Amino acid sequence: MDTVTTEKLIELDYIPDGLLDASPQSLHSILPQPCLIHLAGKSSSTLFVSVLLHGNEPTGLLAVQALLKKYQQQQLPRSLSLFFGNTEAASHGLRRLDQQADFNRIWPGTPIEECRETRMAAKIVDAMKTRELFASIDIHNNTGLNPHYACITSLEPEFLQLATLFGRFVVYFTRPQGVQSGCFAKLCPAVTLECGRPDQRYGVEHALDFLESCLHLAQFPTHPVHHQDIDLFHTVAQVKIKDNIQFSFSDPDADLLLSTDLEQLNFNEVSAGTVIGTITNSIELPLVAVDEHGQDVSEQFFSIEKNQLIISRTTMPSMLTLNEKVIQQDCLCYLMERLAI
Repeated sequence: MDTVTTEKLIELDYIPDGLLDASPQSLHSILPQPCLIHLAGKSSSTLFVSVLLHGNEPTGLLAVQALLKKYQQQQLPRSLSLFFGNTEAASHGLRRLDQQADFNRIWPGTPIEECRETRMAAKIVDAMKTRELFASIDIHNNTGLNPHYACITSLEPEFLQLATLFGRFVVYFTRPQGVQSGCFAKLCPAVTLECGRPDQRYGVEHALDFLESCLHLAQFPTHPVHHQDIDLFHTVAQVKIKDNIQFSFSDPDADLLLSTDLEQLNFNEVSAGTVIGTITNSIELPLVAVDEHGQDVSEQFFSIEKNQLIISRTTMPSMLTLNEKVIQQDCLCYLMERLAI
């Protein structure tokens, strides 16, 4: 694939012709580089929204297009800054291109080495620091079977209020580092929206309703969220398959043959002893689980018994998917525990 990425950022104060009707695949012809668009509203308090940080997650783009069409003939209730991320990967229907950094791992605070993408992200943050920020919203899809939920990196009341405006399922996390919502949490209430699979229309409608609510919200309630209005979870580990392990959902000769009903475990409390795969060519754990402090906790959660890969303690997974490419580029899953407020 002969493509070249660059850190160049387009910054505009208008909507380019064709943007409102472009498909995720054709958007790259209109925005050949990542683009930050600033639109003035009645209130200068600015809502920042990022879409297409992953090119195969189009719900954010579709929701923003619907929002902008609604306000073509009227002024926005508040100023809106929109970041259109990896349009190049979107043109190929991919999360990212092989030579690119993940657009949701490049933000200030990232542990990855400086590169074109991290410099671009720093430029965006610098630009947004000059504005009166109301809130930040990063819109994503899942490839696996997951409910809609919001992710936050702070448990302050305004973050919880923003998250529950989307729904009662809320995930608190501190890793991975370098994500958009973690970076903007230092500037304003920030949330990541997980809007289900990319082919589900309801995800677009849900994200659109949320954006509308944020445009009209005067301020965030200062009182705590009532415990009956939230199911709050804490991400305690990220699980990856080791680089030297060949895995598959269908090849019986792979080092690790994963269960084909794996994604049914998402947001379900999984008991100790649950089998998630079969080991063929390794006597060591093929997975590595890292907690929020960067410590290897693999043996706390997984074991091998009679060539079967076992979950060894009660936990709740999220983001499990049957998409092998996504697993390679990101991770197998996250592990969560319920958190009281």
